[in-house]
Amino acid sequence: MVETNWAGNLTYRAVEVREPGSLGELSDIVARTPGVRALGSRHSFSPIADTDGTLVSLARMPHEIEVDTDAVTAPVSAGLRHGDLVPALDAAGFALANLASLPHISVAGAVQTGTHGSGDRIGSLATQVLGVEMVTADGEVVSLRRGDPEFDGAVVGLGALGVVTHLTLELEPAYEIAQTVYDGARWDDVLAGFDAITGAGDSVSLFTSWQDADTIDQIWVKARPGRANADAVLAAGGREADGPRHPVPGVGPEPCTVQGGVPGPWHSRLPHFRLEFTPSAGAELQSEYLIDRRDVLAAIEALRALAPAIAPLLYVCEVREMAADDLWLSPAFGRETVGLHFTWRPDVAGVEGLLPRIEDALPESARPHWGKVFTMDADRIRSRYPRWDEFAALRARMDPRGRFTNDYLSRLGLA
Repeated sequence: MVETNWAGNLTYRAVEVREPGSLGELSDIVARTPGVRALGSRHSFSPIADTDGTLVSLARMPHEIEVDTDAVTAPVSAGLRHGDLVPALDAAGFALANLASLPHISVAGAVQTGTHGSGDRIGSLATQVLGVEMVTADGEVVSLRRGDPEFDGAVVGLGALGVVTHLTLELEPAYEIAQTVYDGARWDDVLAGFDAITGAGDSVSLFTSWQDADTIDQIWVKARPGRANADAVLAAGGREADGPRHPVPGVGPEPCTVQGGVPGPWHSRLPHFRLEFTPSAGAELQSEYLIDRRDVLAAIEALRALAPAIAPLLYVCEVREMAADDLWLSPAFGRETVGLHFTWRPDVAGVEGLLPRIEDALPESARPHWGKVFTMDADRIRSRYPRWDEFAALRARMDPRGRFTNDYLSRLGLA
């Protein structure tokens, strides 16, 4: 059986893919199998889920969504896609604070890799988690709640501690949001007023193809009623788009969520892409480096200098922001963060040849996204996470025989 990830750049080496239908069946598989990795929506571009043992998919597990209206929380099945979860939350009158750019990814996969949306005041998707339930190496079910000593290490856990089965998510009342796209702002002006630009809405994304190192192709502003302030975008040369846009140049806008400043339910505006369409470019690779917000000027200038090398391999680069958090292996741990995301053409050799130049040029605060392509060595990565040693010790305690270890974790020194 040949199994690949979503983009087709990775063929899994697993000898089998198991799809348990119950928690008991999952526990039995984990307890009896020497090498296990959880497989989500297969949207990771890195080999984080790969193994030469057994892949476990939760696709056949019961899909459970239990909205607690008093606590304003929702225990949910980890294998659910966000696109399947959010309509149920909205129907109950509740919402999440933020969503990723595409609704096709699984809830647990997004959390375990530190995946995020955008927003100066909003944390990554992992910061919405109040509780984690997982099957650990001996087949036992362990639950951790926010405030427990090991909770901050377990949320962004890279699949190294167990197979996550349920997450309890923090909710808020449902809300509407509107999305407006602006064309053609100038980098110099954007960098001079970066805080005002990223504060123009609740969620702001900057898109550039780096074909022109002086100009941003598009700025997407998503704002709740009364919160949009486009003055800084307009002052930087941005012009409201005359029709819907796709972030990838030359691709039609049909896969994208509604634009033009038309308000709508939160879950139909926060993602860039609609569930019923193939997101982004389709055949692609992705990388992302998350930097200390204080380093954004230096980081963008480094990319501007590399633009002639980047542009031929690139579909689009997206710049997003997120609030700091306390989750040990979150790329936003301990600092306000800016994400520099690259959607590459499917040229593996070309991209992997270029990434070391980007990694060397970026500030020392750059942390690669766990689920995307990077070449940064383990020593550099470990040095950028103050709680790394504590996570390594937690992994050793929870999985002393290395049942969940794979080559990816070994490369990072987590074996």
